[in-house]
Amino acid sequence: MLASHEDSERPDAIDATPADETDARLVAEPMPVDEEHVSAEPLPAEERAPAASDESEAGLEDSAEAQPEAAAAPAGELDDGRAWYVIHCYSGYENKVRYNLEQRIDTMEMKDRIFDIVIPTIEEIEIKEGKRRNVERRVFPGYLLVQMLLTEESWYVVRNTPGVTGFVGMGNTPTALRPEEVTQILKRMETSTPQVRPTYKAGQRVRVIDGPFNEFIGTVGDIDMDRGKVRVLVSFFGRETPVELDFLQVEKA
Repeated sequence: MLASHEDSERPDAIDATPADETDARLVAEPMPVDEEHVSAEPLPAEERAPAASDESEAGLEDSAEAQPEAAAAPAGELDDGRAWYVIHCYSGYENKVRYNLEQRIDTMEMKDRIFDIVIPTIEEIEIKEGKRRNVERRVFPGYLLVQMLLTEESWYVVRNTPGVTGFVGMGNTPTALRPEEVTQILKRMETSTPQVRPTYKAGQRVRVIDGPFNEFIGTVGDIDMDRGKVRVLVSFFGRETPVELDFLQVEKA
């Protein structure tokens, strides 16, 4: 089909003979047949030209394979390509690293590629020397979350920030967090009720500071973090008796 179409458009294929003379000549003189190019056998199936419908279907399949799915983004990435990545630093230097990275983002004009830096923390209540105080505890000591559009330039800025020891990932390729992982971490940080962090461990001596066993001295048996309870063995009537108390009712002796 393509060959006949091209021949019809070539200048030397145009016949200037008037239409009526052409028709008369075609009737009087049948067109010669080139016997060398005539074959009585049909062409093999692989050499036949595909039908128009087959060409259309083949074209649709090729275009579908060539174009990636528009809705499918790599794991952890948002629609615009940004994603959350984890960087590692020395434990205790998280705030310093965040400050250094924020300074580099400003000076190197990377605000359009590096968007946010988060140190995952939760608020806890700690009892020390009989006083309660709210403290901020790092959920993942030595790690920070960075929301960024990963390019060679943005990777260089983050990786070469003082205090950063590397990205978390497979080999040299940073691995983006999955959206559900990020959601879980951020929700945990937004918990309105501070958790109580015990300052004692199993086997240590503690003092009861509240309740009917106030001022009793005992030994920590076990700690239930999920329920916020501690079992203390106190000496009661000459024998050790296990007593279950809240974390806030006990402090290290």
